[in-house]
Amino acid sequence: MGKQEDFVLRALEERDVRFVRLWFTDVLGFLKSVAVAPAELEGAFTEGIGFDGSAIEGFARVYEADMLAKPDPATFQILPWRSGDGPSTARMFCDISMPDGSPSYADPRYVLKRTLSAAAEKGFTFYTHPEIEFYLFKDTPGGGAEPVPVDRSGYFDHTAQSMGADFRREAITMLESMGISVEYSHHEGGPGQQEIDLRYADALSTADNIMTFRTVIREVALSQGIWASFMPKPFTQHPGSGMHTHVSLFEGDQNAFFEAGAEYQLSKTGRQFIAGVLQHAPEITCVTNQWVNSYKRLIGGGEAPSYICWGHNNRSAMIRVPMYKPNKGQSTRIELRNLDAACNPYLAFAVILAAGLKGIEEGYELPREAEDDVWSLTERERKSLGIEPLPKSLNEAIGISENSELLADTLGEHVYDFFLRNKRAEWDEYRGQVSAFERERMLPVL
Repeated sequence: MGKQEDFVLRALEERDVRFVRLWFTDVLGFLKSVAVAPAELEGAFTEGIGFDGSAIEGFARVYEADMLAKPDPATFQILPWRSGDGPSTARMFCDISMPDGSPSYADPRYVLKRTLSAAAEKGFTFYTHPEIEFYLFKDTPGGGAEPVPVDRSGYFDHTAQSMGADFRREAITMLESMGISVEYSHHEGGPGQQEIDLRYADALSTADNIMTFRTVIREVALSQGIWASFMPKPFTQHPGSGMHTHVSLFEGDQNAFFEAGAEYQLSKTGRQFIAGVLQHAPEITCVTNQWVNSYKRLIGGGEAPSYICWGHNNRSAMIRVPMYKPNKGQSTRIELRNLDAACNPYLAFAVILAAGLKGIEEGYELPREAEDDVWSLTERERKSLGIEPLPKSLNEAIGISENSELLADTLGEHVYDFFLRNKRAEWDEYRGQVSAFERERMLPVL
């Protein structure tokens, strides 16, 4: 037992913790939880808690069902919404292993850890900083009806007695109490749409933080009698919810993306990383934008990118290089604008890092930057500039991914196979649905 485990066991007594929730994530990015009594925790640290992996999406086939959840003591936190005046409830994220102690090939957290290890072998640490958008609705959506947003405000609006402002204040207080630092928060462009930006951290901590964030946001919403949703595009006429993510690589305590005097102060490593993400963008899109609805956001324009290109401060580009601030070399980074708020963050960060590393390894050349608003160009102008579109549907994204060596290597055979089979089933089910659009357009005239 190490120091961290001892700290957790002491904290359980001092904070009167009666339940510990062990969290992990399935292949599709849904949070799973098993509660254990504090007395069980010492055994969980040394041996893990057994569970039936065949009952979890993508984890195991029935004949290899036994798996172990091993809590990571570094992720210990008290759950603020479960802790009134009485006893507390805590949580820890788990690493999933096989009965022989080897890491589970189906654990998304392990997929990211494995990719981070590959980066570490090259001397790099990967940092991410997500800007997470979501909508607040007046009640639980369902039944196919259009949801009712909690307000009619717009981007950065300050409104008196705003439900969104009260919500953000409570949510941020709760996140901070769990050790998750928030950098900014504001009302976004759509009615009832909010944005909360998490402070940058190493990619594994950020992925854990995103999973916690989504849970906190939903809990706070329910406590206020409203509903929070990270669905990429809930409205036809209003903006979708993205998760613009700033990323950087560090070598020790030096930012590997920074080079004084280079164009935009962006180093060769930074340029090759961007080139890698752009080159492999079509094949990793089904992970960064994994739902059938994700593509309604990507083809909708607005703040969402539809084309594979980069630009300096160009918000229509898929990758934006933010303006350099003098004497702030450590903050040099790139912003990926295609991710949405409903992806599996472990897998999304893993495939982005793998694509960027490939660009560095192979010495990819960075294409010309897109200086114009890419949406306003004609198809012919985009072609002449060599700007290709992102996949326009989940079906198209799956088709490209099925031939991707990078994706298969990064996800591992099991996750790659399950993920694509599940996405194919989602597309087939979606394709068979008759939509309100078809009924409204065709029933009166056909």
